[in-house]
Amino acid sequence: MKRYISMFITAALCALLLSACTLRPEPTPDPHEGMVQVDDGTGLVWLPLIEELEPNMLLPEHFSSDNGYLTCSLSCEHGIDVSEHQQEIDWEQVAASGLADFAFIRAGYRGYTEGGLFEDLYFRDNIEGALENGIDVGVYFFSQATTAEEAIEEAQFLLELIDGYEITYPIAFDWEPMHLEEARTEGLSGDVLTDCAIAFCDTIAAAGYEPAVYFYRHLGYYDYDLGRLADYTFWVGAPGEYPDFYYRHEYWQYSYTGVVPGIEGDVDLNLHFTDLPAPPEETPEAG
Repeated sequence: MKRYISMFITAALCALLLSACTLRPEPTPDPHEGMVQVDDGTGLVWLPLIEELEPNMLLPEHFSSDNGYLTCSLSCEHGIDVSEHQQEIDWEQVAASGLADFAFIRAGYRGYTEGGLFEDLYFRDNIEGALENGIDVGVYFFSQATTAEEAIEEAQFLLELIDGYEITYPIAFDWEPMHLEEARTEGLSGDVLTDCAIAFCDTIAAAGYEPAVYFYRHLGYYDYDLGRLADYTFWVGAPGEYPDFYYRHEYWQYSYTGVVPGIEGDVDLNLHFTDLPAPPEETPEAG
């Protein structure tokens, strides 16, 4: 009798264990698999990881602030970017301030309504003033291209403007939405925008210059197909205490309200990272 009771208890325990195993819930899928959490300028969001791009390895501890000017413990250079909006600039004072190892100077722009091409009113004064005072120069074009053909036209227009000047820093494609009903670029798709950036940059590279793409965080995360731009230099506008754009970028525009001797009013402040930390050999999986 005891033998039958023992067998019954054993069978019951096996049944309970089998039932527990059968009822065990399936693991919950990670809703953020293949994604990264980023600050898009409005807050933290999850976005798909762009595998073609290296991650940004710069950390908050690499940076410190001194009266609104950031310094970096890594190798970097300080710079500004200017256009006719700053009007007349005393480049001798700018150079003496030590706040501008380099300057990105707007060469021209396309109108956002009828689409004409224009030289920046202060381009020649700015580029000549900077070069005469020992400041290295890059240039940018404010684009409102709606096709790759228009972007090539913009690049060719810019190349004519800079002919004869010593350009040692990148030439940047700066496309920004106007968010106006009359803007010719309103509703332009991200794919077409990326086509425009590639067309501009390839034209610049073919002329022997280093091409770059300027964008602020939201434009980079939501509009550009950044994976297709992996071969170009990135210049990111992301004001803050450290560069929190998720992907590697060589130039960081960290303030729109800088103060520099020789310039009346606000001016953009930038850092150029000349020796970026390398990512680990194996990047941890996203999610």
